[in-house]
Amino acid sequence: MQLPEESTDQVLKRLKRAQGQLAGVIRMLEEGRECEDVVTQLAAVSKALDRAGFALVASGMRECLTHGEDIDVSKMERLFLSLA
Repeated sequence: MQLPEESTDQVLKRLKRAQGQLAGVIRMLEEGRECEDVVTQLAAVSKALDRAGFALVASGMRECLTHGEDIDVSKMERLFLSLA
């Protein structure tokens, strides 16, 4: 299934933001910053990646439903659960 460009644009924005956050985490470690600060930022990166993944799965489901495509329920479930 092909995802619409507007969906992938939003996911790309999320991923680019996460990429910047991850670079910040790496920089924090290199600078010897406090563990609590690093873990807090690492959690933010993780959440951003999760949200991007969930947005992709939701977009795929929405695309199938609105265009009358058959949904492989077990495949969508596996994709969703792979993010858990």
